[in-house]
Amino acid sequence: MTRDWSELPSVNSLWEATAEPARAFPVLSGEQQADVVIIGAGYTGLSAAHHIAKDGLSPIVLEANRPGWGASGRNGGVITAKFRLSFREVDAAHGRAMAKRMYEIAHESTDMVEELVSEFGITSANLTRTGQVKAAHNETTLKTAIGEADWMTREMGSAEVRILDKHGVRDETGSDMFVGGVLNPGSGGIHPLNYLRGLANGVASRGVPIFQESPVVRLLKESGGIVAETPQGAVRAKQAIVATNSYSDLTGATAQMQRTLIPFRSAIIATEQLPRNVAGRLMPTGRTYTETKRMMRWFRMVDNRVIFGGRGAFGKQDSQAAFDALRKAMVGIFGDLADVPLEYKWSGLVAMTMDSVPHIGRLDDRTLVSMGYNGAGVAMSSLMGRYLAAFVRGETPEVGLLDVRRMKPIPLYPLREPAVRMVAGWYQFLDAIGQ
Repeated sequence: MTRDWSELPSVNSLWEATAEPARAFPVLSGEQQADVVIIGAGYTGLSAAHHIAKDGLSPIVLEANRPGWGASGRNGGVITAKFRLSFREVDAAHGRAMAKRMYEIAHESTDMVEELVSEFGITSANLTRTGQVKAAHNETTLKTAIGEADWMTREMGSAEVRILDKHGVRDETGSDMFVGGVLNPGSGGIHPLNYLRGLANGVASRGVPIFQESPVVRLLKESGGIVAETPQGAVRAKQAIVATNSYSDLTGATAQMQRTLIPFRSAIIATEQLPRNVAGRLMPTGRTYTETKRMMRWFRMVDNRVIFGGRGAFGKQDSQAAFDALRKAMVGIFGDLADVPLEYKWSGLVAMTMDSVPHIGRLDDRTLVSMGYNGAGVAMSSLMGRYLAAFVRGETPEVGLLDVRRMKPIPLYPLREPAVRMVAGWYQFLDAIGQ
């Protein structure tokens, strides 16, 4: 396949516009040796490189574009201790012990972000742990959210979860559109691209080679190891980690992983900076927020701008229709923003899985993988780097439902895109009629 890897499309995001300058990493040329070759310089790959190097082994990281070009630089910067599958659902389907283990992993993931920010002194990441509010748009969804919160308090010991009435949510958001909600205090926000670049700079400063514009076009087994070939070089290693997530189809070397993922395009808009009197009325506590509709929207305030995102974009590139739908939803919640221009809009791919949880582990004796974060990957992917390092050491960490052996291929894979459109359209219809 012939492709100019230096000219993959850029991302017109708030994060790109406000990030620390990107460090220029070299392109792989010639042959290199390593204990572990890591494909993908996102949160998963860089965290894995960091933890593997701490064990005294030598990792090399290969990135098809530049660190942070994929999901790690495009996401909303929301940090949550959860999975798309609720802990209550885990308990019902798999038992209390599994639910508690998944709860432990989720909370370990948010702590990992804080640990890495501290380890590398990434102050520009602007990490906060002020919590997240799930805002209910009707009494039915509020009842469900309260029931989930009560169960979490009773069964998981989440004593800090708080129920908010309509006035409490209005004080939190500045909007009268919600009937109540639930506050989860352990969540937070971050500048995702500064976090990523801080990880890359920190890992590189400790001697880990990172190569950009070095896509792995072939991954071959050889006696006693594995070879990752790029257009201009190769890395010979004992083990390989595939950390490409929704961008696994950039090359044929990792494209088979895409058959286990449902790519769902997520779009984000950001307003221009608001006057202080307007900004002061909206989201004054600095938390992150989600709503309870099926086509879930989320929002947060960053540097006196409202950032508003959600699922529902389609196709390979940015979608004006998706941005228009987000703006309409944003103005529906925050009427004060009706005449406020948007300054940034961008999108990226979310990797959904059949069972709504990520997966990690060994594909074979030389290849490991971690991906499928289902839209909650900032914290979880950071943690998975530590678990990957344990697998590299020959350990078998207890990862609960995340075990890669549970990962299922997508049925009727060629029909995945029209199926996503059909389901999303149905959800949008139900949301529109208030169901």
